[in-house]
Amino acid sequence: MIKLVVLDIAGTTVHDGDSVGACFKAALAKVGVQPPEREIAAVMGLPKPDAVRILMKGAGRTPTDEEVNALHADFTAQMIDYYAHNPAVREIPGASQAIAELRTAGMKVALNSGFGRSIVEVLMKRLGWNAIVDATICSDEVANGRPHPDMIQVLMKRFAIQDPKQVAKVGDTWSDLEEGVNAGCGLNLGVVTGVFTREELVQRPHTRILDSVIEVPALIRAFNQKNA
Repeated sequence: MIKLVVLDIAGTTVHDGDSVGACFKAALAKVGVQPPEREIAAVMGLPKPDAVRILMKGAGRTPTDEEVNALHADFTAQMIDYYAHNPAVREIPGASQAIAELRTAGMKVALNSGFGRSIVEVLMKRLGWNAIVDATICSDEVANGRPHPDMIQVLMKRFAIQDPKQVAKVGDTWSDLEEGVNAGCGLNLGVVTGVFTREELVQRPHTRILDSVIEVPALIRAFNQKNA
């Protein structure tokens, strides 16, 4: 049975108007790099310094650590400002309801992200979400971000869960699905409220591809009833 549900943030539980892609473009444009849309989409969900490095290399540039750090700092500053002030930032319809339903059913609910802690804290404060989830974890708090399983494994230890089959992972990107597979999650669910289409998400191993996070509680309840 599922005891822990790990939800992604941007594109899964939070609508942000593709600010992540826009902020990547703005930061990289300052150094003369203009990656195609699909290259930006492909790095969504990854730790953001890794994404910067991949996009730079895709443009034929091999950045130094100092360049990556500077571009990441620029990106982070833009995201913090956006999440603090832009009116487009809001929850995916039904996200907080889905979280409440899962917790009421006795499951722990955590948010994880390819963002660093400084961005996530601004967003959590903006939405008032610190009180509605059991935990949050960010890519800069583990040795390896997505698609590695580190964030999920840390959460499992926090909640004394030994079997990854008792964990459901939910996200809107390839790296979310790969993270779920690498962690050995019992349910690995994609949602189409982010930058990836259903046709793109089905290219990666998954349990189900859903229209929205709002469908997650019913699916997990049915799964747990079946496996009770």
